[in-house]
Amino acid sequence: MPGKKLSLALTVLPTMLISTLFVAGTGADAQTESVLHTFNNNGKDGVAPVAGLIFDASGNLYGTTLMGGAHNVGTVFELIPKAGGGWMPRVLHSFNNDGKDGYSPLAGLVSDSAGNLYGTTSQGGPKNGGVVFELSPNSGGGWTEKLLHAFNNNVPTFGSFPSASLIFDASGNLYGTARYGGTHGSGAVFELMPNGSGGWTEKLLHSFNNLSGDGIQPEASLIFDGAGNLYGTTSSGGSGGTVFELTPAAGGTWTETLLHNFGNGQDGYTPLASVIRDAAGNLYGTTEFGGTLGFGIVFELTPTAGGTWTETLLHNFGNNATDGGFSSVGLVADSAGNLYGATQKGGSLGLGTVFKLTLAGGIWAETVVHNFGGFKDGQSPQGSPIFDAVGNLYGSTYDGGVSWGTVFEITP
Repeated sequence: MPGKKLSLALTVLPTMLISTLFVAGTGADAQTESVLHTFNNNGKDGVAPVAGLIFDASGNLYGTTLMGGAHNVGTVFELIPKAGGGWMPRVLHSFNNDGKDGYSPLAGLVSDSAGNLYGTTSQGGPKNGGVVFELSPNSGGGWTEKLLHAFNNNVPTFGSFPSASLIFDASGNLYGTARYGGTHGSGAVFELMPNGSGGWTEKLLHSFNNLSGDGIQPEASLIFDGAGNLYGTTSSGGSGGTVFELTPAAGGTWTETLLHNFGNGQDGYTPLASVIRDAAGNLYGTTEFGGTLGFGIVFELTPTAGGTWTETLLHNFGNNATDGGFSSVGLVADSAGNLYGATQKGGSLGLGTVFKLTLAGGIWAETVVHNFGGFKDGQSPQGSPIFDAVGNLYGSTYDGGVSWGTVFEITP
């Protein structure tokens, strides 16, 4: 069965809300890293987190793991801060490869105002093409899973095998991407709308078509702008992956515009993460490969008065002892406009980094905020980092720690 593209490691990007994704933070240079949890393949805990985290209003962290749990096919977990320090892990749901539940979640979670969690699995479900699920907290404790949509591997009209997180609009509708399926079999953008009777109705917004020069195989989540337009990336198609915009049109249809084709010469290629947007409408993101040195880039796309978009390379990764390489992780920005992200490789031990980009005098300068150490604190960070309200940075690593991955905090 098709799974998420494996180039260096599995990667996805979560999206918490429909805002511009530029969040509060301090951007200080001196940082201290702490491991909040090390995943242990003991038949209960999840292992191998490949997506980012989200907070609830109480400061609890939520995420997913690709494997582990009661059936060894992934979990949804919670980390609860203890009053005296430390974090208490709790598995909220163990996925099951039983033909009913989905399994192998590659995406992070999104929550609604009632505290329900929503996500996707890349495999399984009643129709063997992955699922969209909801987890609701019970009044007496525990969580109940409900399948909102089962993707059909045999008739994948609305997409199949989703690997990206979902986002909400202001009306409570969910939007996402599927890596395969759609009318042309090359991936799709879909919407799920609550129908008022407890179910959800799916609508196909766009089918990617490689034969027309369109991008294919979207692996990242979407974002909205203030006008209700959607933005995202495709990992392939075009000349080396694309950045696209979907604009709502009359009659409920959506029109796609390709904003950028990667892969032309020293440009990056294979964008696996979503983009973020600043207040001026500029888009920022990463590619896993390409650039001057071949180890991926950080890029900016700027809209022009003529309706086109101009790409600027902000950083070429060096994949060496002083720089990371191969970023499949999306960016996050602090209130000062500094950009933060992670790389799977590179750094002092070659096991990945967290980096910061700062703009001064029209030039972006990179600082490695943290070098991962493998057994000590994990390696190969996968999900996009997030800030808390006081500027601490949180993320996860796919591997390393005592066993199979970690959740970490970086404190200014």
